[in-house]
Amino acid sequence: MEFNNFETQAIRNQMERSQYEEHSVPMYLTSSFVFDDAEDMRASFSEEKEKNIYSRFTNPNTTEFINKVVAMEGAEDGYAFATGMAAVFSTFAALLNSGDHIVSARAVFGSTHTLFTKYFPKWNISTSYFESDDLEGIEKLITPATKILYAESPTNPGIDILDLEYLGEIAKKHNLLLVIDNCFATPYIQNPIKFGAHLVIHSATKLMDGQGRVLGGVVVGEKELIREIYLFSRNTGPSMSPFNAWVLSKSLETLAVRLDRHCENAEKVAVFLEKHPKVNRVKYPFLLSHPQYEIAKKQMKLGGNIIAFELKGGLAAGRRFLDALKMCSLSANLGDTRTIATHPASTTHSKLAENERLIVGITDGLIRISVGLEHVEDIIKDLNQALLE
Repeated sequence: MEFNNFETQAIRNQMERSQYEEHSVPMYLTSSFVFDDAEDMRASFSEEKEKNIYSRFTNPNTTEFINKVVAMEGAEDGYAFATGMAAVFSTFAALLNSGDHIVSARAVFGSTHTLFTKYFPKWNISTSYFESDDLEGIEKLITPATKILYAESPTNPGIDILDLEYLGEIAKKHNLLLVIDNCFATPYIQNPIKFGAHLVIHSATKLMDGQGRVLGGVVVGEKELIREIYLFSRNTGPSMSPFNAWVLSKSLETLAVRLDRHCENAEKVAVFLEKHPKVNRVKYPFLLSHPQYEIAKKQMKLGGNIIAFELKGGLAAGRRFLDALKMCSLSANLGDTRTIATHPASTTHSKLAENERLIVGITDGLIRISVGLEHVEDIIKDLNQALLE
């Protein structure tokens, strides 16, 4: 039976029951699988038949998790990884050759930026950056060697919104692969494939898990591209563990209800912050004051749970605010049930030079809030008392 509604897909897309007729899917904590005979083993290794061989390749739990995300994103196939960064690295490493060129939004996760600037140049893979507010400038960066157009939307941590439809048109015009990091939005809020993306990447560690328990990553998209990523990963070993896949597949069952509350809380917190005298500016996709509000409304179902705001007083004010928080956590994670505050300039993006940070809006006073599932009055109360310190 096929399910068209997101919530039902998340709950009812399960592997076949075993002979024990379990209601909840079991964990398959095995490194390998057995074969009926020599011919069965030969046919499995030659891929004449679909069968689990080794959990570095496939496992029933990782397959179930992948199938759910594939259905949610409207993709053809996918592969799951040990971490979100393993998914990012493996995607590029599988699809690029020496001499290839990437055109990327400048506002990307700090570790992704490090891949582009420190490690990929070792293999003669270069990157050119475009600014989030200058999409018209992308075409000037494209060369005959350009193979991938890459972006995050919303961006981390500045919460800029990129027009995915426009990016899709550019990718199609120049025969590029459009790869979108959809971590902040999740498949519940946004589906980049509808706008022309060939591949969509997620750090499942974040909202997909939603409770700060396990690491994971996943990439979904066109079958032919996923095949290349699978073959690379099968041989290099960044695959997701069966236990983490089991946890994440269970987590997806509640993704919709969690995000409804996350986003409801975040919008109320954003409105509160925008009115606060200690705050210079607030970036949240569904605030009318957001520069890309109309684009956000076009391509996103909800505004997400991440807010970026700048405190008056710069670095000193940012440190005072973080030190004064009593309930909200100080953590490098996001997308948790617990509200989390971070200071990107000294943590996630501290490896960037000051001018690089400022270009993407990461000022000394910028705070990123991952709004959790606590009662919104308690979240606002804690933020307010910290702001008034």
